[in-house]
Amino acid sequence: MVDRSGARVRRIVCGLAGIALLAGCVTNVEDTGPVPPKVAVQAVDALAARVPADIAAAGEVVVGVNVPYQPNEYRDRHGAIVGFDVDLMDAVTAVLGVRARYTESAFEKIIPAVQAGTYDIGMSSITDSVEREQQVDFVTYFSAGVQWAQRTGRHVDPANACGKRVAVQATTVEHIEEVPAKSEACVAAGRDPIIIDAFDEQSAVTNALVLGQVDAMSADSPVTAYAIEQTDGKIEPAGPIFDAAPYGWAVAKGSPLGPVLRDALQHLIDTGQYRQITENWGVQEGALRTSVINGAREPTR
Repeated sequence: MVDRSGARVRRIVCGLAGIALLAGCVTNVEDTGPVPPKVAVQAVDALAARVPADIAAAGEVVVGVNVPYQPNEYRDRHGAIVGFDVDLMDAVTAVLGVRARYTESAFEKIIPAVQAGTYDIGMSSITDSVEREQQVDFVTYFSAGVQWAQRTGRHVDPANACGKRVAVQATTVEHIEEVPAKSEACVAAGRDPIIIDAFDEQSAVTNALVLGQVDAMSADSPVTAYAIEQTDGKIEPAGPIFDAAPYGWAVAKGSPLGPVLRDALQHLIDTGQYRQITENWGVQEGALRTSVINGAREPTR
């Protein structure tokens, strides 16, 4: 549940996007292996006819995206932006008879750029929240929770991690809200706080855990699952997924693009092509059955 809102980074370290288990700084390469093949998708004329006229005339939608955030969006060895989010958006735009043009952006600038009309869509593992729905509309496309990971064989309880060192990606919800709240509860109970190590990139978070520099990491559930897969058994889940919430594509408030994106995604869900895309990337646990506009719920805590 990414919330890279510009909070100050507590500690800046050298990034490592491939899980090459080396100490010290290395060249940042986001590619982490073969990219799965895309699912073939055909245009649906009835849906394509509903695409806003300016987008239909251009033949493309401009999508603002922040990378890297494997496996959802990152650059491959050739510099192309790839990932689960990208494959899904490519499939949705194919249904609509247009193409997606991805433009890299700082995360915190994506929603303002959608509001200003610079981007047609904001797509970067953005959690659909009640607060954000005041600024833009969201088309829900995935359900992600928070999941911790630990070194294999080392027990860490996310509900009782007082005094532990926990790595997070800087300015994510895990960095700003989830782990600090757990740390505050430790202090309130008279125990040691959680030591939070924030890294610029998720790949560096994973590497720190693999190298034993931290006791655990906390990230969005698909990101944790992907990190576990990439490290060949060196790390494992630390407890179940919790605090699930939808990811959404951001569009301007009241834009007719929102409903047509929702219906194109629902078409892919109903045909099974959406499920295939999630399975290609190993994130099927968060697959939705129904896409909605503005699916956030008021927090219960």
